[in-house]
Amino acid sequence: MVIMDIKEHISRDPKIMFGKPVIKGTRIPVDLILEKLAMGETFEQLLLAYPRINQSSINACLLYASLLIKNELVYSAA
Repeated sequence: MVIMDIKEHISRDPKIMFGKPVIKGTRIPVDLILEKLAMGETFEQLLLAYPRINQSSINACLLYASLLIKNELVYSAA
């Protein structure tokens, strides 16, 4: 299994999009890509709509979201 280095594809800079994570070298926020995927857009549609990204960029967005959820702490109400 090849482990992707998210930092090759995702960046955060307070001067770009108020520090939101974006696809490196663009102003395309990770959450926008995730939202479009959730609404049913395909990788192919995203690649056509955003020619500055590639399939690895989209995969990095998915991995980024996965890691955020994986590291989330869950507290019991009991």
